[in-house]
Amino acid sequence: MTTVFTNATVFTGDEHSPLAEAVALDAGRVLAVGDRESVVAAAGPDAEVTDLGGALVTPGIVEAHTHLAMFGQALDKVQLRDCTSLEQIQDRLRQARKEQPDAEYLLGASWMFEAVPGGEPTAAMIDEAVADIPVVLDSNDVHSTWVNTAALNAMGIDATTPDPPGGRIVRDSTGAATGFFLESAAIEYVWAYLDEITTDEDRDRFLDLAFATYLETGVTAATDMALGETELATFLRRLERDGRLPFPVSAHWLLRPTGDPEADLAAVARAAEVRDLVAERFDTDSFRITGVKFILDGVIDACTAAMRAPYADGSNAEPIWSFETAAPVAAAADAAGLQLAMHAIGDRASEIALDLVEECVRVNGPKIRTPRIEHLESCTEATIRRMAALGVTASMQPVHCDPAIMGNWKAMLGDERAETGFPWQRFREAGVPIALGTDAPTAPHEAAHNLFIALTTRSALEPGPAEYHPERAFTPAQALDGLTRAGAQAGGFTDGVGEILPGGRANLIVVSVDPFAGDRDELLDSRVLRTIVDGDELWRDPAVDG
Repeated sequence: MTTVFTNATVFTGDEHSPLAEAVALDAGRVLAVGDRESVVAAAGPDAEVTDLGGALVTPGIVEAHTHLAMFGQALDKVQLRDCTSLEQIQDRLRQARKEQPDAEYLLGASWMFEAVPGGEPTAAMIDEAVADIPVVLDSNDVHSTWVNTAALNAMGIDATTPDPPGGRIVRDSTGAATGFFLESAAIEYVWAYLDEITTDEDRDRFLDLAFATYLETGVTAATDMALGETELATFLRRLERDGRLPFPVSAHWLLRPTGDPEADLAAVARAAEVRDLVAERFDTDSFRITGVKFILDGVIDACTAAMRAPYADGSNAEPIWSFETAAPVAAAADAAGLQLAMHAIGDRASEIALDLVEECVRVNGPKIRTPRIEHLESCTEATIRRMAALGVTASMQPVHCDPAIMGNWKAMLGDERAETGFPWQRFREAGVPIALGTDAPTAPHEAAHNLFIALTTRSALEPGPAEYHPERAFTPAQALDGLTRAGAQAGGFTDGVGEILPGGRANLIVVSVDPFAGDRDELLDSRVLRTIVDGDELWRDPAVDG
């Protein structure tokens, strides 16, 4: 049946006709979009017409940077983001242990560096709350992990355990591990331990939870930025079960420096093999391997992001991938037709990212490329100009610069760099495409939080903190474009994903608050009323009639 939505602000994503008042859907496609009279006429007399009462209709959110399986698991963990002191973290863990007396381990998510004395967590701090079972706590940015003594023992970590390339086990003066793992040390040891104690049944449940939660908040496509063998197997089980995913997902194979050049190149070959395997095995476009992911540096909060100048405490961090190590790997991925996605938070890391793009051009010659740099929290004007010249997308997350969580970030930089971060307006002025995501589970996953911060530069978490440089703010059209069309383009989604145009896929959402007309403060209380994927309504707010 043909469906028509009228009396709405319809954001189409078309720069020439960005707004309309009605849209018609038929057979999973957009039939017509425009004024009410023309759309109703195109739909015909038998169409079902729904008056939306002035709600906003936009293309479905294209989550430009997420970690689906990790996000689903995080939803199942003890939440620590709102804890502002060590005592609150300990109380939260004690309560969780009391509520889970039979648990064999305890997992927590999103602790903030500001909540820990000196920003240096130790196993002993957790032991004071829970000592009898392993406890593993992900930091807010998921680049560091904090564990208790029972977890250290379960993982077999001792003074002889080596630091992996690109990571560090924090140790005391005797060489003993303190319970704090940075960057690839968290991946190689803590994540590997979690893989061992997590069942496939758990993983399937986490992925299902991630999809269901995203549909409730308006996501109709996503780019997964940390695919490995375990995550691949989980997606494949879902595809075997249902034949397709609830919404299309593009994925990037995570590359980690091994210290062995042949092993690094073998990982690229595996990414290309997986891409071809998935395409051949499943007759669906709902899951594609589109690229590889380099994590070039860490995060500013832990002083592990690679900067051109030292942090306030005089320290600095080496990149996780040096240019010399990454260059042949990037060139091999580029030659295989895999998109380069590069995590680069520090200004030095983003320079390396662009050096890698230029190396691909030098080695493989000119061709259509869609490289992207993730995060870009601190970068130079020269980097922005180079990105524009090379056609590199800035994949950014407004929720990462919520003023409520920036205290430690600013303190670690300690100089003018603390006031020039997240330079959205400079990217716009230079003509660099900006795709917006949340990087869930490192930040709130709701698009409303992202949109509110992008439009106001104010905190979505607390009312008190001052704006962080309001001159950077997006207009509603710019922000919605970043959340939809630009994310689709960066993720390689085609067929009208990220837009509402005649003939395109009918992937759209209905939202209770219209940022073009209403009070932007209302955005944080906005609700996704309907989520439609390929014409099928996969989510409807219980308050909606019908």
